[in-house]
Amino acid sequence: MELYDLLVLGGGPGGYLCAERASQGGMKVALFEKKALGGTCLNEGCIPTKTFLNSSKMYRHAKESASFGVTAKEVSFDHAKVVDRKNQVVKTLVSGVGATMKANKVEVISASAVIKGRGENGFLIEADGKTYEGKKLVIASGSETTIPPIPGLKEGLASGFVATNREILDEKTLPEKLVVIGGGVIGLEMAYYFASVGVPVTVIEMMPKIAGATDPEICKVLTDAFVKRGMEFKLSCKVLEVTKDSVMYEENGEKKEVKCDKVLLSAGRRPATAGIGLESLALEMNRAAIVTDRHMCTNVSGVYAIGDCNGKVMLAHTAYREAEVAVNHMLGKNDEMRYDVIPSVIYTDPEVASVGYSKEEAESKGMKVKEIKLPMSYAGRYVAETENGKGFIKIVADTEKKRIVGCQMVGSYASEIIMTATMMTDTELTPERLKKLVFPHPTVAEIIREAVFNI
Repeated sequence: MELYDLLVLGGGPGGYLCAERASQGGMKVALFEKKALGGTCLNEGCIPTKTFLNSSKMYRHAKESASFGVTAKEVSFDHAKVVDRKNQVVKTLVSGVGATMKANKVEVISASAVIKGRGENGFLIEADGKTYEGKKLVIASGSETTIPPIPGLKEGLASGFVATNREILDEKTLPEKLVVIGGGVIGLEMAYYFASVGVPVTVIEMMPKIAGATDPEICKVLTDAFVKRGMEFKLSCKVLEVTKDSVMYEENGEKKEVKCDKVLLSAGRRPATAGIGLESLALEMNRAAIVTDRHMCTNVSGVYAIGDCNGKVMLAHTAYREAEVAVNHMLGKNDEMRYDVIPSVIYTDPEVASVGYSKEEAESKGMKVKEIKLPMSYAGRYVAETENGKGFIKIVADTEKKRIVGCQMVGSYASEIIMTATMMTDTELTPERLKKLVFPHPTVAEIIREAVFNI
């Protein structure tokens, strides 16, 4: 039996980057992926949804640009071509990951893999009838769609009436009426896409607001913008049943029904840790999530868990960083994971982005803070490019330690600007030092400079 320095179970963002970094560090690596390299993010999540959203934004801008002096006639939308382009984008990027693995001499095993415990020299994985042994093991098995116990839901998934993000991204015909179960990030991005291209969309969310833990004021801006796009929200509502052509829900104690020809299930995701042999290692678990420390180590020496399977912050960029931390620990380098400075983004229009703590979160941790809120209209470029935009930024500063501890924003380019705020919070730059930074003008990012000068 051939012995490897490292076995990596799962070829998503965390898994493939872990394999790449470990190989670059001199380790002999085998990577196991049962579907396609890139995982959910590249094949069924981050990248496919962004291709959809970009097409819808182009379509909307073409139709609604008269106030900017541009009038387009006979603008049409071809959803099937959007799907075709998405497939090509995914194919290109998946091929790129494969090429990177080959260039770094990572052996990729395209098969379902199961952990078989320990061998004489390390950990064992069985795949496609063959057993592999590695001195160290990284579990990067990702996550899967949560299927809540709603009557009729499983039958709807079987018939195709109900789809998850995986299926709906491949359907080349637009639904006549879409109901989205769940008002979190994934549900909102897909709902926004379909609403932007003319599909009536109803979002049913059991919480009193959309977008999970997002700042309530930002949620209000988002909700208003989405309603203008034609979306309908049923908040504080519980889904009771999925029928053959509708969704039944409870609102204020009253049972109601919304008819549709397609349902998108977007009620969250859970770590995909079942059926991969974790019991053979007696790993410590928190329900479906693998428990890890700040070095990504599990309770079993030599075994690491990165990405969605540890359930900490289920974002692709979190997995990237966790992969690097895990490999650095294997190589004896001093490194650890910080979860308090991970940015998050909602890629709708307007965009939403945040990093660090909100004012309330910071105060709950005993910090003395000041919150500065400014409208995005303080940035000249935002005014030049946005018609009646309601965007704003919030900067949260620790007044005792004199550093930025959080930022939340809604508006154009938020997904790009947030990296500036992330560096501010991560490096703990003081407001006085930040005031000396020169921002290019005109940029929407200048709003950060404006906010800092108001601390």
